[in-house]
Amino acid sequence: MKLGFIGLGKMGGNMVQRLLLSGHEVVVYDRSAEAIDHLVEKGAIPAESIEVLIRKLNNRRIVWLMVPSGKPVDDTISLLTGLLNSEDIIIDGGNSNYKQTQERAVQLAEHQIHFLDCGTSGGIWGLENGYSLMSGGNKEASEYVLPIYNSLAPENSYTYCGESGSGHFVKMVHNGIEYGMMQSFAEGLEIMEKSPYNLDLLAITSGWQQGSVVRSWLLELLVLALKMDPKLEKLKDYVEDSGEGRWTIQAAMDLNVPAHVITAALYTRFQSRQDESFAMKVLASLRNQFGGHAVIEK
Repeated sequence: MKLGFIGLGKMGGNMVQRLLLSGHEVVVYDRSAEAIDHLVEKGAIPAESIEVLIRKLNNRRIVWLMVPSGKPVDDTISLLTGLLNSEDIIIDGGNSNYKQTQERAVQLAEHQIHFLDCGTSGGIWGLENGYSLMSGGNKEASEYVLPIYNSLAPENSYTYCGESGSGHFVKMVHNGIEYGMMQSFAEGLEIMEKSPYNLDLLAITSGWQQGSVVRSWLLELLVLALKMDPKLEKLKDYVEDSGEGRWTIQAAMDLNVPAHVITAALYTRFQSRQDESFAMKVLASLRNQFGGHAVIEK
């Protein structure tokens, strides 16, 4: 199929390459001319603007967005709305909030433009391994772009989740689960690192990859990280979040679902960003006040 692709970052650029390897024609645009040039060398068709990208597409145009959530998505959709025709298709493959996705689908439906949401998991390894895709939106439009989904996803890795927003909702929960899994590995390795034994964490995690009930792709990535830096001495203990964990917890609250592990994992990331914790100072001062317990002063 022929499609336009907007957003050629680490994920988007690799996705375009995978589509090209499957024989699709991909017209690409990004604010970075260097990103465009790199993919033109791989066989992509360049566009110096979104307007030019649209002109280079066939009838019933398909445009895949891989841009940051929020305003960048809205700004891109606003521009596309004036350029696309009835029955054209926009696919948002980024990590957008599912509620915003629902609103965008309604707005675009007023112009008879289909808006599909496709949660995309696979990270920087997706070019080689493929992507797990979780899609939502109009069923007919989703089936129309199925050759694209099938080229990106290995066998049995594409799931049509249902009506608009469902794909992004499922991807949001997926990322929340990821938070919890990562936190479990982090806590387990710290316990071993602090133990009275001189444990070889690389050897242990490598052994876990064979037959262990905790074997997983995340464990494989952990092994790779330890091979590069066995004590993780090159890293600062600072962990960001990109929003999906927060949205998952908010959805859990809205649905009255207890989500202890995901919530604790997110709060641990917050804690990692503190040079000093005022809360811990409060605790120390209270223990000193009511029990005379020792404190450490600066």
